[in-house]
Amino acid sequence: MKMTKLISALGVMLVGSMLAAAVQAQAWPQKPLKLIVPSGPGSAPDVVARLMGEKLGRALGQPVVVENKVGGGGLIAINQLRQAPADGYTLSLVQAAVATTTPFLYKEATYDVVRDLDSIGTIAVTPMLFVSNPEFPAKTLAEAIAAAKAAPGAVALASSSRGSIPNLAGELLGRRAGVQFQNIPYQTSSQAVQAVVGNQVPLFVDGVGAMVQLVRSGKLRALAVASETVLPGLEGIPLAKDTVPGLNLYGWFALMAPKNTPKDVVTRLNRELNDIIKQPDVIEKFHSMGTYARASTPEGAQQFIRSEITMFGDVIKASGLKPE
Repeated sequence: MKMTKLISALGVMLVGSMLAAAVQAQAWPQKPLKLIVPSGPGSAPDVVARLMGEKLGRALGQPVVVENKVGGGGLIAINQLRQAPADGYTLSLVQAAVATTTPFLYKEATYDVVRDLDSIGTIAVTPMLFVSNPEFPAKTLAEAIAAAKAAPGAVALASSSRGSIPNLAGELLGRRAGVQFQNIPYQTSSQAVQAVVGNQVPLFVDGVGAMVQLVRSGKLRALAVASETVLPGLEGIPLAKDTVPGLNLYGWFALMAPKNTPKDVVTRLNRELNDIIKQPDVIEKFHSMGTYARASTPEGAQQFIRSEITMFGDVIKASGLKPE
């Protein structure tokens, strides 16, 4: 009899615990959320994070507080996210470089965002744009490649900072096209742009947002955009993949959470995120930055990020860049 009562009591406790967990999950969120950004205020990731935070806050009925954590190529921010409770209240906007290059270029960055975090969804991509000074004889990407083949190592291609996505885009172009460019990384994108506008360097690659106006004003010539399809505002610019098959290169943003965040929370966040990036004012803001919404499932985001890590990791290893 005592054993029967004990089993019955345990059963009641188990059912009660399950019901409490279910109620808690349904009630999420019950307090403000934190959105960590591995970049400083006013940067492109910060702008995207604050836009997403505002929209998510409205959709979830709780404020989303953006917290900038700068340093270590994103290492500080990622470690904070990894150590946070997996309860759906701490998230991070992760940009491409933090996921794909920092783990290969910083000795202390031992993380793998796919292994160590939960992917909620991709937010947007910024395609790389190959441009030239208008006085450079090559008027197309194919002609620029031909010039580099004719004089290996003599045709210079500028990019922003060692190991950045634009820097690696130049390396990848050379490897996929079978040519050797003289890849010149500047400390900042603005320095590299000025070098090309001033005809000190003939070629340049960076995200489209930094260069569209210079192309429209005639200060730069667009050779090719490394996107899968023609995008709004970029009509008339050839696709790089039509010259170098498979050359699709992006900076990108994704929303991530600590590993083992409840599945129903991830599903809810993914649904809200995909709804937000379809909103006209969000699309307009993205386009002003040379950025384009990209919806995904959590699984699709994970696959995309994994393929990006593999691609850029291979380029870093092949180019001889060492962790510091």
